[in-house]
Amino acid sequence: MADWHDGNPPALARPDLPVPERSTHPPRILILHGSLRERSYSRFLGEEAGRILTSVGCEVRFFDPEDLPLKGPKHEDHPKVTELRALSEWSEGQVWCSPEIHGAVSGVFKNQIDWLPLKLGSVRPTQGRTLAVMQVSGGSQSFNTVNTLRRLGRWMRMITIPNQSSVAKAYNEFHDDGRMKDSAYRDRVVDVMEELIRFTLLTRDLREPLVSRYSERREAAFKARPSEGRPQDRIGKQGL
Repeated sequence: MADWHDGNPPALARPDLPVPERSTHPPRILILHGSLRERSYSRFLGEEAGRILTSVGCEVRFFDPEDLPLKGPKHEDHPKVTELRALSEWSEGQVWCSPEIHGAVSGVFKNQIDWLPLKLGSVRPTQGRTLAVMQVSGGSQSFNTVNTLRRLGRWMRMITIPNQSSVAKAYNEFHDDGRMKDSAYRDRVVDVMEELIRFTLLTRDLREPLVSRYSERREAAFKARPSEGRPQDRIGKQGL
């Protein structure tokens, strides 16, 4: 096997993980839901997840998608957009819960993800955060939506946990006050939240090294090299 490479790429090194000082504050979890209905089962499921997380010591925040504008260049400074991005940056883990509509996530939910950029200046609002995915259905059990949420989470460079929740005939699974009935479905939600906490505790202090990419390091190193095409590199920092 040849030991050379055209293009003279940087030498490879074994990826190492540092041993960081462990954070001791409660895990910070953001919960998103995907419906504007007054009796929204995706919101109910998210709120049940929030109660479970809070009961075991997490700090939980919710985002209300009401009044979030459709994604478009005219609304970049809208207060709801700013709120959503700030909550995502604050979070160490997230829970996404959407109803299944026509075999896919709801437009209300997808609009929230569309407003979360992969990069905002030097900040990546979702990269390296843990993610749990859940869905509610009006009919028989389906996994179309959780599968779509997983794909979105991967695209947003998140660490999606293996477990998930799909609640069929959701109208049968909640009390009038929105609390979830004691059932195998709720047991699964507890399973998912416990797993989310474990993955968050394991990874939150290693977020940057876990998502470090060779291709991006190489690109950054190339951009940092002096260039004869830039006056500041050719003559001096001020280009004089």
